[in-house]
Amino acid sequence: MYIIPAVDVLDQKIVRLREGDYNQVTKYEVSLEEQIELYQSNGTEYVHIIDLNGAKGDFSNQKYLFDIIKKTDMKVQYGGGVRSIEKVKELLDSGIHRVIVGTQAITNPTFLQELSEELCGKTKCSDQVVVAIDVLDEVIKYSGWMESSPIKLMDYVDKCLQLGFFRFLCTDIDKDGKLGGAGVDLYKKLLNHSPFIKLIASGGISSMADIEELNEFKIESCVVGKAIYEGHISIEEIKNWNLQMLTSL
Repeated sequence: MYIIPAVDVLDQKIVRLREGDYNQVTKYEVSLEEQIELYQSNGTEYVHIIDLNGAKGDFSNQKYLFDIIKKTDMKVQYGGGVRSIEKVKELLDSGIHRVIVGTQAITNPTFLQELSEELCGKTKCSDQVVVAIDVLDEVIKYSGWMESSPIKLMDYVDKCLQLGFFRFLCTDIDKDGKLGGAGVDLYKKLLNHSPFIKLIASGGISSMADIEELNEFKIESCVVGKAIYEGHISIEEIKNWNLQMLTSL
């Protein structure tokens, strides 16, 4: 399991939200450019960047984000406000390694079908497109976690799999931003339902002990944000873990 450090950006500031609530924001006194450079200089290959403005339909962050992203050699996993197939293609063409789709995939019943037809062989879908599943009490949330979907969680996973999408970013909203441990029970349910999916775990990771617990399951990678900024997990620990994972393959 690979650790991917996360950077959430709101109004051009690095922040973390608690349970996805824009009214519960912690801001950090470091710039996006500085943080990316810190990760890259410590040998981290991937970075997870979420445009929290974009997630609400406000795209004022995008030029700022892409001016910085273009300067890095890191593989960027990017999400927030990806509302069209054209935007997915634009992001991939601009050098984004993986694009995260969330709200549009939930609210537009033809979006994933059309994206699959435009973009996919099964391997390509899995490698380039990440389907975000943001879950609170097994209810899928979208639009910055402000709206609820009537689609059942496992039915949605099955639909994605049928269309060739195999990589999922699953955030347990109840755990997110609390540093209280990862949503292991949720991930176990998903993997029991579909053991072959490529699962990226997100939310609540507070320590290397949480990382070790997640590593016991068939989880491809995990996203770590607040635990880094609050000093619970060091970048050196992430580097050493990822090197260990690579050498054990």
